[in-house]
Amino acid sequence: MSKILEKSLKDALKEDKLTFGSRQVLNSVKNSKLIVLSQSVKKEMLEKIETDAKKEKIPLVNFQGTSVALGRLCGLQFRISTLSFTSIPDANITSILKDTTAEEKND
Repeated sequence: MSKILEKSLKDALKEDKLTFGSRQVLNSVKNSKLIVLSQSVKKEMLEKIETDAKKEKIPLVNFQGTSVALGRLCGLQFRISTLSFTSIPDANITSILKDTTAEEKND
């Protein structure tokens, strides 16, 4: 997993710049800068989030792990299927997208 994503998650958590949960992310797509989806997102919710994100031109990152792994990456004791950054530097978004694209090609 991308080190820049891990660092960005921890920084955003400290500053309360994240939205957790599929429904909450779906309701706040317009306020999002980047959306991270685990492999545990239900198909119908995934389609809704992808459609809304595409309309708003919000980048999506497909986390190569389960909701449990995403929760642990955030340092939390619960599952996180979807999260969105409400504030993140553009340079970090670019780096995260490059890293995840490279990881997907290697898989």
